[in-house]
Amino acid sequence: MLDVKVNEQVLELNNLMRLLWEQHITWTRNVIEDIIYDLPEKDFAINRLLRNPTDFKNALTPFYGEANSAMFEQLLKEHLEVAAGIVTAAKNNDSNQVAKLTTQWFRNADEIARFLASANPYWNFLEWQKMLYDHLNLVNTEATSFLNKNLEANVALYDEMERQAMLMADELTRGIVQQFPQRFYLSRNHFPTSSYSLF
Repeated sequence: MLDVKVNEQVLELNNLMRLLWEQHITWTRNVIEDIIYDLPEKDFAINRLLRNPTDFKNALTPFYGEANSAMFEQLLKEHLEVAAGIVTAAKNNDSNQVAKLTTQWFRNADEIARFLASANPYWNFLEWQKMLYDHLNLVNTEATSFLNKNLEANVALYDEMERQAMLMADELTRGIVQQFPQRFYLSRNHFPTSSYSLF
């Protein structure tokens, strides 16, 4: 039997970050489907999805304060609103609007990555930019498969979306724990100087 000691505070934070990213991709998927197929739950699903940025803000506030966390909330809300606009434009075959909003979407991802890198010295702009771009590309593929009714591929894609979302959740956790080790009863020399992975 393995003797594994788990830091409960780190585990609790990581569980929360994973839950929030899981909810993010789940409700994003529901809203995409609702928009494309005009399902009656659409408005309710959108309202639930837009709660996700606020939930992230509440999770980050103990570490980064109300004002900084509210900035992240606003950036993530914009990410979701632009995504919904892209799906609506694609459904209406408005390629010009799709192109315009897609540019805005990736610019927003840059802003999120820049914000995170400025908030925490253990978060890297280029790493976050890549993870967020991967997320956008997966969401785009998901929406396209719904539009084309390629539902088998759509279901298979969700496994990759989930895996990628967990990477972002773990990176949020890693950075917070490394920046605020005292909150988790850890010393700074707990961490190696090279790239560190919690899991």
